[in-house]
Amino acid sequence: MPRWVFAVTIAFAAFGQAPPLEQLKKEAVEAVEARRELTQQIVDSIYSFAELGFQEFETSAYLTALLEKHGFQVTRGVAGMPTAFVATWGAGKPVIGFMADIDGLPETSQKPGVPRHEPLVPNGPGHGEGHNAHMAVNVTAAIVVKELMERYKIPGTLRVYPGVAEELLASRTYMVLAGLFRDVDAMLSCHISSEFSTAWGPVGSGLVSTEYTFTGRSAHAASAPWAGRSALDAVELMNIGWNYRREHLRPEHRSHYVIVEGGDQPNVVPPRARVWYFFREWDYERIRELHQIGTTIAAAAAQMTDTTMSERVLAATWPGHFNRPLAEALYANIRRVGMPQWSEADEKLARAAQAALKVKVQGLRRDIPELRAPSGERGGGSDDIAEVSWNVPTVVLRFPGNIPGMIGHHWSSGIAMATPIAHKGATAGAKAQALTALDLLLDPDLLRRAKEYFAEQTRDIQWKSLIPEGTLPPIHLNREKMERFRPELRKWRYDPSRFKTYLEQLGVPYPPPES
Repeated sequence: MPRWVFAVTIAFAAFGQAPPLEQLKKEAVEAVEARRELTQQIVDSIYSFAELGFQEFETSAYLTALLEKHGFQVTRGVAGMPTAFVATWGAGKPVIGFMADIDGLPETSQKPGVPRHEPLVPNGPGHGEGHNAHMAVNVTAAIVVKELMERYKIPGTLRVYPGVAEELLASRTYMVLAGLFRDVDAMLSCHISSEFSTAWGPVGSGLVSTEYTFTGRSAHAASAPWAGRSALDAVELMNIGWNYRREHLRPEHRSHYVIVEGGDQPNVVPPRARVWYFFREWDYERIRELHQIGTTIAAAAAQMTDTTMSERVLAATWPGHFNRPLAEALYANIRRVGMPQWSEADEKLARAAQAALKVKVQGLRRDIPELRAPSGERGGGSDDIAEVSWNVPTVVLRFPGNIPGMIGHHWSSGIAMATPIAHKGATAGAKAQALTALDLLLDPDLLRRAKEYFAEQTRDIQWKSLIPEGTLPPIHLNREKMERFRPELRKWRYDPSRFKTYLEQLGVPYPPPES
């Protein structure tokens, strides 16, 4: 920091007065840069935990301890979810939220920095979408903004929330219903990407996640099959019926299923079977209609097999709608921060990974795209940050910590996620988030315009939950999987007290040697 800047900073602090916003932003960028090691440790630690949705116990404990160490008051186990929490610092208005995902994915275990499939734990969970870097962005930004608020007596409240079980789309609805965002003025979310960008307007699809359980009667499958009623037959008939119905559904819809229980052994007629469906569409009424069609087909399958059917809705989300004034402010800060400076080692890993996956070998992105406005084209994916976006003015930062061309929900998306690529991207993202939080704290006009946009967004469309009243969060999901893999995962836990980086602990050379 130049001497004159330091002198001005001391003077403002002595009189308890905030310096101009521009000066605060310079301080914030320098403060995030000074915490580059902390950001790296968060990225690497959460990568090593590799916990699935609703079972993020080590991740949650690590983050809450870190936030408490930096002066935040933490409430754990909110909204009926043991791994959910709210970390708060400050008092009064405005209330600025930071929210980001923390969960991993099944069967995406990957040794970072290795441009080929090399799982740390065979068939184990991993961060095959890079959620391990999200809270590194938001926690670093929140700590920096908190320290500036404290130093200059800037009024307002900061809140940090985890996106629990985002890959199951299964926490934010319950958090909304619990009233956790009722007094929040703006929400800053983030997601890993290979580019530095944001967008506003309608985004993605919404869905209902639901499980159908069929109950029949067991019998000896060879000597007296007529005495049995196969629940598995009902599941298969439902799936057949749904697959025939697809031809007569809108091409915009998406639907997928897995059979999660189908019997114990072939010579016993299965008395119980379960199938889990995602029904995705582009608005509330169409999502409800698609879900109802599925339930009708499930009931018909039960009638055909003389079984009974019950349903348990697990989760749901609307499509997102993100705030234009917030996106414009965030985009200006993205441009100010600029892309990370990639090294030749970073580029070498990126090109090796792209070559291994047989996609375009282009290395890492270096340019910032234009701010994305609504175009009428929407992807089929969903994210339950959308539930927040219909209750609070919300924006999502996409920060550059991954390699272009990797496959989502796949081990390849973990190759870069505990390497300098992710570390640099998370630091850049934290700078943009911190600058945008300062804008919200010190520019009342931005907050006014964000709220006006939100009022117009919700003037004719009022959010209502797609989850039946009284439904509890499905916190049992992934429990058995994590109990099976956790002992092996603990062997690979990152120890920052002994190793500077996770790559160093694993003995992975960077960049990778020529194959």
